[in-house]
Amino acid sequence: MRYVTYYRVSTRDQGRSGLGLDAQRAAVQRFLRDDDTLVAEHQDIETGKRDDREGLGQALRACRIYNAVLLIARLDRLSRNIAFVTRLMADGVQFVSVDNPAINELTVHILAAVAEAERKAISERTRLALAAAKARGTKLGNPANLKGQDEGRQRGAAAVAAQAAKRAADLRDVIAAIQADGVTSRRGIARELNRRGIRSTRGQDWSAGQVHVLLGRLSHVFPTA
Repeated sequence: MRYVTYYRVSTRDQGRSGLGLDAQRAAVQRFLRDDDTLVAEHQDIETGKRDDREGLGQALRACRIYNAVLLIARLDRLSRNIAFVTRLMADGVQFVSVDNPAINELTVHILAAVAEAERKAISERTRLALAAAKARGTKLGNPANLKGQDEGRQRGAAAVAAQAAKRAADLRDVIAAIQADGVTSRRGIARELNRRGIRSTRGQDWSAGQVHVLLGRLSHVFPTA
């Protein structure tokens, strides 16, 4: 398993003394197994009420880049806001809390089960309503629904484009560092990304063609870069 660790203490005194950070690091080290890989380590000296912390943002970015799991000593080190934790899961960032390793998996399963049950209930209610309407002789089908389908497809395409732009932004500095080292060809950049353990959006090795698409997306998102 690949992990990105995140530590947080609330006050400057705790940060200077290192006591709070040391305790969290010790808990994380006890949790890690010999075959686990620690990709990156980030920390904040900031209140848990704020979710726009610099170190946390860097940690989440590293998780997305390296397809790693965010590892924390205690859940309250991440956030006291359950809505924020839910957004992490929706964003595809998995996390494990050392003090209760099962909480992540349990939460995911509960949310997935509730969502699945609701989807089935809606589908069944829709089926029964359509059957009842048909029995009354109601003509089913509405041309206006086609417009709704088109709008849905457009929203889906926009969501995919937004996710691709976000991935490109995550990799911007990595690509710049590779190019600064003199590796400028598409094939060379792909080889270097693979060497660093950075996978494509679909979790596969990079190809020159995929790098070409990524560079084009970067030039579109950052035209002045």
